[in-house]
Amino acid sequence: MGAEDASATTAQAYEVVVESGSLRTAGESTAFPHRWTDEGVTVRTSFTGAHLLHLAVAGCVLNDVHREALGLGLAIEGVRVSARGGFDADWASTGITYEVEVDSSAPADGIAALLARVDDVAEVPRAVRAGSAVRRTQAGPSDQTVAGAPPA
Repeated sequence: MGAEDASATTAQAYEVVVESGSLRTAGESTAFPHRWTDEGVTVRTSFTGAHLLHLAVAGCVLNDVHREALGLGLAIEGVRVSARGGFDADWASTGITYEVEVDSSAPADGIAALLARVDDVAEVPRAVRAGSAVRRTQAGPSDQTVAGAPPA
């Protein structure tokens, strides 16, 4: 793959969508149980590292919208979070953006305050913003050899 092809690949959006309650959509999605909703959440994504990184952000934001709404006494019928981002030619993230849609009878200023609070407290976006060292640790022999293969 040439440099041109690599940068075209890494500029993709790698979009993910998570939904709960009244904003869940039918179609090609996977359902998961969810502590804040009886019917669970649906997830629309591909299984790549880039998508999973964005899914971590979107899932955390959705969870925190439900959690913080409860704490603020706001009734939430449904939440949809879309997250996306790109990567440079060396696969360093160029950033992640997310959008939140909330179905609620609460006043617009209450929802705006809720979303501002979630943006401040959501743990995964905070961790990504802060940066973090990621290191592989040696778990044991399986970390070094393939089953049945002689050691190198």
